[in-house]
Amino acid sequence: MIVTLEEIVARLGGEVAGDGSIRVSGITTLDAAGSEQLSFLANTKYRARLASTRAAAVIIAPEVLKDCPTAAIVTAQPYLYFARVAQWLQPIARPPAGIHPSAVVDGAVSASASIGANVRIGRESMIGDGVVIEANCCIAEGCSIGADSWLHAGVSVYAGCRIGARAIIHSGVVIGADGFGFAREADGSWVKIPQVGRVLVGDDVEIGANTTIDRGALEDTVIEDGVKLDNQIQVGHNVHIGAHTAIAGCVGIAGSARIGKRCTVGGAAMILGHLKIVDDVNISSGTMIAKSVPKPGNYTGWVPFLEHAEWLKNFSRVRHLDAMADKIRALEGRLAELEKKS
Repeated sequence: MIVTLEEIVARLGGEVAGDGSIRVSGITTLDAAGSEQLSFLANTKYRARLASTRAAAVIIAPEVLKDCPTAAIVTAQPYLYFARVAQWLQPIARPPAGIHPSAVVDGAVSASASIGANVRIGRESMIGDGVVIEANCCIAEGCSIGADSWLHAGVSVYAGCRIGARAIIHSGVVIGADGFGFAREADGSWVKIPQVGRVLVGDDVEIGANTTIDRGALEDTVIEDGVKLDNQIQVGHNVHIGAHTAIAGCVGIAGSARIGKRCTVGGAAMILGHLKIVDDVNISSGTMIAKSVPKPGNYTGWVPFLEHAEWLKNFSRVRHLDAMADKIRALEGRLAELEKKS
């Protein structure tokens, strides 16, 4: 697609600085851009790179316009604008509709869906309009996949699970496997607890490669609209993730945790089970959330591994560090006064 800066602004907003008739055919970084490409500056600390860019035009914030030697699209949020332009200029080509001869389809499939090689779709499952299911996916019985969703190769969806519209699910994802539920016998052996809930995935959700989302034990595991999950995340049974929350790779979420809307969770963070995290919480990478978070804000921290009783004793002291520091300062002040008098 080749468009002018004026056409981009007419579609997405912002203002043109310079020649609005300049034509661009794609978008890339400042360093890599050529004379027919659009670029962007999202972080003002890199503004020095503007001087050497060969881009035809740059998406920038108003405060760096004076440093831009090229035509520009001026917007308050350059990175968000870049994302929208990239979606428009570089759309992903969808495969043609139809069912591959090797697919085994027992459910209902829209005529506009694309079903790849060796796909298995179980009884009473429903595949919506424009859905793409790539090779070797397995959709068990009683599932539904909403319109325009895309399941990449090798996705497994267990029985009864629901996926909303426009979902993107990457290879190796498993939705609806049994949660980790066992009761212990007196002799130390384990008795499996049947996992009879489902997984319900909302609209506009993206799930990264090899992420697993367990079905509920009794009630459902719920992923609300607009949630973004990175690669290799474990979501335990009966977890509820609120709308537009984003979670980075290798996070573990134990069963029955409830995460609010618009939260962010950094890579390799751990969230223990049966906790509640309110809306608008930001959790840093590697953080252990060991108790509920009742207030919005930014949270960071970890506690060293110890024998459990010792850990409890030490952690109880950590909680009082601020009060201890106040006492020490007061004692230091009194000591200083005594030294002056002596």
